[in-house]
Amino acid sequence: MGCVSTAVAQHERKVLGIIPSAFTVNNLVRETCGKEIKVATMHERLLTMMELSDAFIALLSGFGTLEELFQMIS
Repeated sequence: MGCVSTAVAQHERKVLGIIPSAFTVNNLVRETCGKEIKVATMHERLLTMMELSDAFIALLSGFGTLEELFQMIS
């Protein structure tokens, strides 16, 4: 996702990172190149994404990504 957000920002488009606060400990995520919203839980992250997004994409990843995608669809 870092490569995607960097490319979007380079083309002067909006980038929004919604990150659970637990992931910000020990630098588990890299610096966001746009606006960043820290939330308490993964559930709150999904709710915030649903409220603020017009569309969703999923890149190849693991089971967590599939879970988030299915939650968005349902």
